[in-house]
Amino acid sequence: MTISSVQVPPVRAPQAADWALSRGVAAMSTVQVAELLRVPVPQVSQRLFIPKQRGEWITPARGLWIPVPPEFRAWGGPPVAEFIAPLMQHLGVQYYIGWLAAAAVYGAAHHAPQVTHVATSKLVRDRLVGRADLRFHTRELINVMPTVQRTARSGIYLVSSPEVTALDIASDITVSGGLDNTATVITDLADETSLDDATLARLAVLYPAAAARRVGWIIETHTGQRLDHLAGQVEHSSPNPARLHPARPLTGALDERWRLRLNTQVEVE
Repeated sequence: MTISSVQVPPVRAPQAADWALSRGVAAMSTVQVAELLRVPVPQVSQRLFIPKQRGEWITPARGLWIPVPPEFRAWGGPPVAEFIAPLMQHLGVQYYIGWLAAAAVYGAAHHAPQVTHVATSKLVRDRLVGRADLRFHTRELINVMPTVQRTARSGIYLVSSPEVTALDIASDITVSGGLDNTATVITDLADETSLDDATLARLAVLYPAAAARRVGWIIETHTGQRLDHLAGQVEHSSPNPARLHPARPLTGALDERWRLRLNTQVEVE
């Protein structure tokens, strides 16, 4: 719903956020707010300064106003799921919520992630929105990455598929809380979502070889699930071994099936 699509009487600034929320308006541009308040565009920031100070609005990007439900105003803003889609649409980028935040959506994170990592089709600067710490990662091939739709009160938002989530986490261990946490989350993903072997194999070519090898080794070692399609893809990739831990020396036993140098111990919670 947009303000310009309906005829509404002018609304006073102190009531504007509640007016928007009561009508299902999840986001407004500065121009739309000006139309609602019947004020010139340059006056919008001044008119909403005090309501914003009261936590009634957040502005995660220039020119974008998000009304905050009353229960989240003391937090400084709503959860990421409530504003990520309007934010990305406003910035004109493709996206998905990924890594540990996506794993949490699938019930595969033991602890609520303190940071929300988001893949984007072009460079977006990191930002803090209320308590939400957003970190953005450019993905050139984001348009071919499978996503899953999830529903928030404000509408639909996108999360990486379980298979993309597993490969992202295995590819970026530092982002994922270290190797032990990476293994724990991937194991939980396999238990919660039954990661699809053929899909993992198809997507593996889009990632560094080490990512697919870590995923395969972790799942087969800690769940007993066989990943023959993924193992077949690894067999046709570079014969050079990858490191289980990317920052450790290329030492230790070699897992022949996954061409993975087991250069450290892994503990799964």
